[in-house]
Amino acid sequence: MQKIFRAPFYVALLLALMFSPLLASAAADSSPDQEQATADSQPIDAPAALASLQKRLDTIKQQVSNVKTSKLLDGLNDDAIKLAADADTLGTALQPLRAQVQAKLDVLGPAPAAGALPETPQVIKQRKDFNANKATLDNQIQQAGSIKASANNLSAQIVGLRRDLLKTQLALNTGSIFGPTFWSALTSPSDDDQERFGEFRQQIKDAWHLAWQPEWRIGTGLLLISALLLGVFGGRVLDGPLAWLTPRWLPVGRLRRSFFAFATAMISIMALGGAAKLFSLAFTRMPDVSDWVHETGDLIVKLSIFSALIVGLGRALLSLAHPSWRLPGIADPVAKTLDSFPKMLSAFILIFGFIEQTNSVVGTSVAVTLFGNGLSALLVAFSAGFAPMRVNRLRRKLLAKGEQPEARSTLAGLLHLATSLVALAIFIALVIGYVPLARFLTYELLWIGTVIACLYILMHLAIDLSESLFSPSTTTGKLLKHSLSVSDRHLSLAATLVSAVAKTMLLLIAITLLLGGNFGTTTPLEIFSKLVDVWGGKGLEHLNIIPGHMVNALIFLIVGFYVLRSAKRWLDVDFLPKTNMDTGMRASLVTLFANVGLVLVILVTLSVLGIEWNRLAWIVSALSVGIGFGLQEIVKNFISGLILLTERPVKVGDLVSIGGVEGDIRRINVRATELQLGDRSTVIVPNSQFISQNVRNATMGNAQGVATIALTFPLDIDPEAVRNILLEAYQAHESIQDSPPPSVTFSQLGPDGIVLSVTGYVSSPRVVSKTKSDLLYEILKKLRVAGVSLGRTQTMILAKQDRNLVAATQEEEPNS
Repeated sequence: MQKIFRAPFYVALLLALMFSPLLASAAADSSPDQEQATADSQPIDAPAALASLQKRLDTIKQQVSNVKTSKLLDGLNDDAIKLAADADTLGTALQPLRAQVQAKLDVLGPAPAAGALPETPQVIKQRKDFNANKATLDNQIQQAGSIKASANNLSAQIVGLRRDLLKTQLALNTGSIFGPTFWSALTSPSDDDQERFGEFRQQIKDAWHLAWQPEWRIGTGLLLISALLLGVFGGRVLDGPLAWLTPRWLPVGRLRRSFFAFATAMISIMALGGAAKLFSLAFTRMPDVSDWVHETGDLIVKLSIFSALIVGLGRALLSLAHPSWRLPGIADPVAKTLDSFPKMLSAFILIFGFIEQTNSVVGTSVAVTLFGNGLSALLVAFSAGFAPMRVNRLRRKLLAKGEQPEARSTLAGLLHLATSLVALAIFIALVIGYVPLARFLTYELLWIGTVIACLYILMHLAIDLSESLFSPSTTTGKLLKHSLSVSDRHLSLAATLVSAVAKTMLLLIAITLLLGGNFGTTTPLEIFSKLVDVWGGKGLEHLNIIPGHMVNALIFLIVGFYVLRSAKRWLDVDFLPKTNMDTGMRASLVTLFANVGLVLVILVTLSVLGIEWNRLAWIVSALSVGIGFGLQEIVKNFISGLILLTERPVKVGDLVSIGGVEGDIRRINVRATELQLGDRSTVIVPNSQFISQNVRNATMGNAQGVATIALTFPLDIDPEAVRNILLEAYQAHESIQDSPPPSVTFSQLGPDGIVLSVTGYVSSPRVVSKTKSDLLYEILKKLRVAGVSLGRTQTMILAKQDRNLVAATQEEEPNS
């Protein structure tokens, strides 16, 4: 029996050895399928997977909020894209499970209706469990889709942050414009960019087709025709009436030039901006238009208004049709040469500004954004650099022909040089690969040039309008003069004050625009909001000093000092001399204004720099310690200077005596006061001495000077005759006042003679010395004519005796 049972075993073993290679091969071929089947058969832990995905999403969001570099943002963007793919994979894997549960529910069928045969408890429990599993799976699939959508949105936000970061990372080298990386956005665009641009083009096409539907067709045609007519012929139609009305409605003077320039710029803005608004309205007025189309229409309007502003400023400043009304001193050949540049520059801004803003709206990649920024910077720099070169070439030709070009002011030369240097810097930045820096310089060049040109025209208009309104020769000036009964001096004072207020407001707006404006987002409401923010200290909660803030602070500091200096000169030269204030009061006001203005400029500069005012406590603490160890004298003199300027016990022009020094006050500074002595030398007196010591102010309260001369006469004179001679001399002098009249006092009678004192009053203590000198000359001449001599002082002479003579005298005395 054992042999019988062993025979099949050996046969089986022999067959296994023969077919083992085939079995091994088959096993190897089937192992992947088995592993995949095993893997597919493994249950999915959806709650844990969803929790992991949500944690990854939160981690990426937290990292994005703290990251400030481009490389880290690129890595986080890749993580967000991978997270979206993982969430999509999880949602796809849950779909078959849901389908299985739905199939089981379909097998069970719907629940029986009321009155039908009831189901068994087992079937009811199975249906309840299947419905619960289905609801759970639906919730998990929905969560996976939500995480996928959040990851995609986060990726788009990261791309936007990366794009915005290019505007501040000026030192980021992104590759030269001659390199393949720069042109990769055009030669090999990414699939995501193609998809986004394809979707954008499709929405534009849909808006186009929708605009030409039967119910919208007539309105679209009328709007487009109106936009075309207004953009092409609107400016020309309005220029004629403006040129005809300006010399007929406005008085003769400079107001005609400034108003014509302002109106010319406004006509260009209204014509081209209105045409852009009509064009945008033709395709955005329908209710079914997408958000991208609406944003695109708004971009077209904003960029068209800014481009129209550049065209209008060019037409206003060049004024080719009316050269006699041209504001700047530009020769006709130069103006004709520059005529095409504002139009070309505005076209570049419109085209490439639209490309850049569209990239932001669509959410394209960084490569596409850099490509648009680089091209726009290149063309704008070409325009800005070629215009000065052409003007210089024309000026050289005029000099070669013997013709003298127009005289260029220092400010115009500086602007000309700055434009050329900035254009050169943009070219160099593009060549070496710093596209963000080139973009920053381009926008700053455009914005600063536009603000300065607008400020130039508006300042001329404000000054000319103020002078015309308050001029005694104009209708408004005559009306104000007769209705308010004011003099010509008051009208001139009002004109100066109104023009100064207008210039100050314009300068304030210009500074705000230079510090925080751009041609894409600046509106009048935002300008007002930024003014409130600057003066209210909003946004300065943290000490955040960055290069951009440092540049703004430097610009504000330079402009602030220039404005303060100009305002001080205006007060001292233009405004205060037209008032009835005395010289000392005017000097005190100018000094006080300069000190307060300096403090304000420093405080606002610190605010622009990013330093919060209430965080300067450490400076105050340091100053308090320093005051305790050696600054108390400086602070004491500073406070004393403020007291002198406000209380005014002494003022500029007063003749004072302090500490044995007498002189005229020439200047009251923050720390000390300058006294000019009679020999034209200057004594510096600390301000604290005027507060703590006795000061004689000889001119305070219009004090009169007293010229007193005391003379000694012999005892044998006739006092009455001498008195009359002295009075005649005083009364004849032009500086001696009649009231109170001069008088002679019998001062002293002694063995040496008679002392008579004659006294007279003059208008000011400063003329006492000269008056006394003139009177002495005249009195001596009259006394000599009358034969009256002055008394002589008796002199006693003491001599040393000879010792030999004294001894001889003593010997003779006993003999006698």
